[in-house]
Amino acid sequence: MTTCEALAPIPDVQNSADSRQLAINKVGIKSIRHPVKVQDKNGGVQHTIAVFNMYVGLPHNFKGTHMSRFVEILNSHEREVSVESFEPMLREMVRKLEAETGHVEMTFPYFINKAAPVSGVLSLMDYEVTFVGEIHEGGRYEFTMKVVVPVTSLCPCSKKISAYGAHNQRSHVTVTTTTNNHLWIEELVQMVEAQASCELYGLLKRPDEKYVTERAYDNPKFVEDMVRDVAGVMNREPRIDAFIVESENFESIHNHSAYALIEQDKRAK
Repeated sequence: MTTCEALAPIPDVQNSADSRQLAINKVGIKSIRHPVKVQDKNGGVQHTIAVFNMYVGLPHNFKGTHMSRFVEILNSHEREVSVESFEPMLREMVRKLEAETGHVEMTFPYFINKAAPVSGVLSLMDYEVTFVGEIHEGGRYEFTMKVVVPVTSLCPCSKKISAYGAHNQRSHVTVTTTTNNHLWIEELVQMVEAQASCELYGLLKRPDEKYVTERAYDNPKFVEDMVRDVAGVMNREPRIDAFIVESENFESIHNHSAYALIEQDKRAK
């Protein structure tokens, strides 16, 4: 190989022109794991692993985007991405990839230390949390937080028609909120749990188990009740501009789930 051949530039195919006149809304990488740190409401910091999806909008005249730059951006920060660095990282991604729009999703397990209702014994409960950041055309930033909250639901119909007992099940209430001010993960979880037949705990002693069983029996909820009651709380919270509330009840007497959804944008009112 000659010296000239060794020094010859490597073609940048991604930067070549495309003639099909079709812009791409989102292009990037999915399911890349990276360490993150999240501050909790009590002032502590949780170190966990998040799964990232990172996309930019690609103009119609570019053939491709530079996939390696997404990984470089993740690794250019300190070893762990923090909530504070989330928006700056997104803006850096848009700038380095020469895009007008960008989208980053960060999904991670989050733990809350909960006290059992009677014994007070402490145990950790895990919740799946997703932060979504978007840069819209013109540079406007929008932040969305999504939390999956497992709860107990007890069927009002079963309670009404049965001589004793009522079937209950574990339910997943998923709340997606667009906020205008800081909202703690713990606050959002508590808003949801307060509307369930009963909340869940990692560890229960016998007096606690008696309490949660009777609590659910005294507070029956259809899947429709669940989403309406949670949506009512979301409507009353001024820090929430828009929301989606979903509830999936994993039925204990059927081989299917019951499901309901409410979506509202309070800014449109």
